Parts: sequence; C-alpha cells; structure tokens
Amino acid sequence: MADLPFKAIDADQHFYEALDCCTRYLDPQFRDRGIKAVQQGTHTVLLAGREVFRFIRNPTFDPIIVAGCLDPLFRGQIPEGVDPASLSQVEPLNPAYQNAAQRIMELDAQEIEATIMFPTLAVGVEQALRYDVPALMATITAYNQWIEEDWGFDHQGRIWSTPVVCFADPELALAEVERLIERGAKVVNVRPAPVPDGHGGGRSLGHPSHDPVWAALAAADIPVCYHLADSGYDATVGAAWGGPSRMEPFNEVNVLSRLLVSDRAIHDAMASLIVDGVFHRHPTLRMASIENGSDWAALLVKRLRKQANQTPWAFHEDPLETLRRHVWVMPYYEEDMRKLADLIGVERVLFGSDWPHGESLANPTDFVKELHAFSNDEIVQVMRTNVLELMNGTS
Repeated sequence: MADLPFKAIDADQHFYEALDCCTRYLDPQFRDRGIKAVQQGTHTVLLAGREVFRFIRNPTFDPIIVAGCLDPLFRGQIPEGVDPASLSQVEPLNPAYQNAAQRIMELDAQEIEATIMFPTLAVGVEQALRYDVPALMATITAYNQWIEEDWGFDHQGRIWSTPVVCFADPELALAEVERLIERGAKVVNVRPAPVPDGHGGGRSLGHPSHDPVWAALAAADIPVCYHLADSGYDATVGAAWGGPSRMEPFNEVNVLSRLLVSDRAIHDAMASLIVDGVFHRHPTLRMASIENGSDWAALLVKRLRKQANQTPWAFHEDPLETLRRHVWVMPYYEEDMRKLADLIGVERVLFGSDWPHGESLANPTDFVKELHAFSNDEIVQVMRTNVLELMNGTS
C-alpha cells in the first residue's frame, strides 16, 4: 500500500448487491417483469422479465473474485507464458462488500477518507429491461430504495452511494430525481448510452424532453456520473459483426466485439451531451466519466473541433472548453495520465480504484505509483481534491 502524506478519496469503489435489491421495494404489479432471483437446480440465477439475466453469473456473489487478481489482464501486461485464465481466483464473500459499517473499517485500513460507491449488478439493468419501460422505471426506483436502506446515500460522510437515474420515461425520471433529492442523494449514476424508448429505438441524452431532469439535478447541485455499463453496444455494434448480442462480462471473450465496442459508449454519450447543448442550457452541471478509461477523450475532442469548424452554428464555444469546464475523467491506471491532464486540465483527473472488483487495484492507493509524471501538488489534486470539487465540497 502506498504511503501518502494525506488521506485519498476514491472516485470508484463498488458494493455487491443483496439478492432482493431489485425486488424488496418493487411495486407488486411488476413482480414478473423486473429483475428477480430464482433457483435453477442448485444455482441461483436472475431473471429479467422471463429471460435469464446473464450479466451477473453468480448473483449471490459468494464465492467472489479476489480483488485485484485480474490487474495484469486488464492492463494488457500478462507475463509471457502465463495462461490468462489462471489469474482468476475466488474467495468467500467479504462482509465489507455488502455492509456499510464493515466497509468503513475497510476504508480505514486502505487509508481512504471517502469514496463514491457504485453498483455492480445494476449497471446491466437498463439494457435488460429496455423493451418494458414501465417495469424498468419501477425497478430503478425499487433499487434506489434498496440502496438507501442498506447503504445510505451519505454514510458517515464517507460513502456516497450512487442511485441510478434512467431517462426512459422522462416524467417518471423527474419524479425519481425529486424523490432522491428529498432523500439526500449526493451524486447519481446515469448509463452512458442512448435512452431506450421501449420499442427498440432510442434518444440522445441531450433530448429536450430530458431538460427538466437536468435542471433539477443542476438546481440541487448534484453531480452526475457515467459508470461503465452494458450500454447496448454489444447488441448493436458487436452483434452486427457476428458477436454476441449481450454484454456478459464473465463469459468467453469475443475478441472482435471487445475491440469494436471498447470505449464507444462514453465517447458517444459525451458527444450527445455537448452537441445537443445540455451544458449550454444547464451551465452548472458537473459530470464524471468513471471506469471508462480516458483514451476516448482526445479522439472526441478532435472530432468535435472538426465538426465545429464545419457546422459552427451547432456549437456555442470550443467543445474542448465545454469538456474542461463540466467533465471529470477517471482514467485506467495503465493509460497516459499526463496526456489526459494536459488535455482537460489536471484538476479534472480522478483517482479511482474499482475496488473490490477483480480488475481493481488490490491496494487502492497504489494508483499513486502511476502518477510519476505529476508534481506533488498535482498528485494531491488527482488523489483527493479533484473528487471533492466534483462533489462540490462534500466531505
């Protein structure tokens, strides 16, 4: 574990959900249309409506993959002669993965002052229920109520759990955001993806029908995170090239799909927000890209600037300035973080460990070892103060 002269703040940790996370508070009329656990022989599986929901292979999370054991795989730095499959290890479920009080003790041991806490299972729900918008919206509300009960939205000022916001029904989305604000949510999570319309189509995140939701979040000073999710690109891009139509993270990898899908979702999500004027109409919004890497940022800026030159009437300013003002980015730790900082500003670069997922840093503060191109003051920014600025001083 890195020895830091300050307490770090982690922009990306995860809990593992309880089996009833989507059903405990679900409106009974959607009992057979949402996400629920059932027994299939000796195994527990999830159903999305009447189909098996394979985004999570073992929804009991016990046993669970060892935190950080897949680090070399996700860096693309597997030693020569090592079978990638041999890296995966499992262990009994750590109570800290499902209990806030136990997690506080883990944060103490990690010398982490606070963290933004993200879902594991729930990042696949919107795609799984995209054809049944009423059931999707009811499931999201039920899930957020579960988060509040089991984790809280601001546990001891140290765990900021992220309720989910889904725009599939804009009126219900607004009602849920208003409820979350009233219940004390400090930050929310939105899927980086087209918004499903229930019929196989979609809308831009910047569609005018979403403006009341953006306005409510801006007025409440609540930042919006876009965590890596099943954004539907396997069903469109991957499947079009012969790959699987679903994102199933722990099944056999389709190499071509992995390359084609990659970081397209966050690139496209940010493009939709900028091109469709969300930041112009809601100039105080703060957003963050979490666990999507950072290589997409330079490509997006290049494309946006070219487009702004070709269609200047569609842009209110240099799109790079829009990105710099409104968006924080958590890079993957093997990426060129100095390049990212030079592009968007060091004050917009976030430290995130992804703990306790298999691809995470086993010791979260080891992230600092990748900051060799940064000054001591800049290291403090990345490892601590930048996330506080994203959260608008919440501590």
